[in-house]
Parts: sequence; structure tokens; C-alpha cells
Amino acid sequence: MDHSTHRTGTGHDPATHEGHHAHADHHGKYAQGASWPMAAKATLHCLTGCAIGEILGMVIGTALLWGNVETMVLAISLAFLFGYSFTLFAVLRAGLDLKSAVKVALAADTVSIAVMELVDNGIIALTPGAMEAHLSDGLFWSALLGGFVVAFLITTPVNKWMIGRGKGHAVVHAYH
Repeated sequence: MDHSTHRTGTGHDPATHEGHHAHADHHGKYAQGASWPMAAKATLHCLTGCAIGEILGMVIGTALLWGNVETMVLAISLAFLFGYSFTLFAVLRAGLDLKSAVKVALAADTVSIAVMELVDNGIIALTPGAMEAHLSDGLFWSALLGGFVVAFLITTPVNKWMIGRGKGHAVVHAYH
């Protein structure tokens, strides 16, 4: 910003904008949009936590002979728990206090995890026989892993759009 055009005599000190320039520069790197590799990396980070939680939930629910609804609720809950925990532990290591770290994790991952879970579980629910398949069935694993692939492909553009606007995973970049 060219401060020479400001009116004089107003008590305005251009030096007071120093912090604002740093803030603008931080968000400026996302202003033109995020790169596809950046979005893919953020999505893969999110998918890793989601996959661990979801597979664990599906395995536990299936092994305990729970019904489809109970198993899916457990899997989705664990997907969110593990998805958030990956970001939470990273920002805690960077020195954030717990309350701030939780806020960052929620802001960074909620939309990404929600889209991923909606897509992945939708594919599992819509694949004939997948909900009734056992852990030893190839259909169980192919529906689950296929759902992850499709969820990654759909969530990556969502993350690209969010990061490009300084949202989602972009809030974590200050702590890397």
C-alpha cells in the first residue's frame, strides 16, 4: 500500500501498518489460490487420520457383530477423532496451548473430514453387499479402499478452494 497518498495532519502513522503488511503477506500467498500439490498434501494428511479411524471402527464393529448403523457411527467418530488428532498433535508440538490447538484443528480439518466421510461412507453404503461383508471378504476391503480413493479425489478440490481462501488447512501453515 502506498502510504504517501494519505492525508497529512490526521495523526495517521504509516509505521502502524507494519504488522498489517506481514498479515497481508501471509494471506497473500493463498490469494491466487492454492496449488494442487498443496491441496493434495493437505487431503492426504486428513485422509490418513480418517482412514486409520474409519478402518479401526469398521474392524471393531464388524468383529463385535454390531449392526451397520452402530458400526458406521463408531467408524465416523473414530475418523474424526484420528483426523483431528493428527493436526492437534502437530500444532501442540509447535508450541500452541491446548485450547488454541483444538481451535486450529477444528478450523483446519472439519470440512475436509466431513466431506471425506460423507463420500467414503456413501460409497460403502451404496455398494451392494458391502455393509453385510465380513472382514475376510474382498468386497469389504475393496469398498472401503475404493471409498477412500473417491473421497480423496472429491476432497482435494474442496481443500484447494478452502486453502486458496485462507481457510481449512491454510490455518495450520502458520505452525509448520
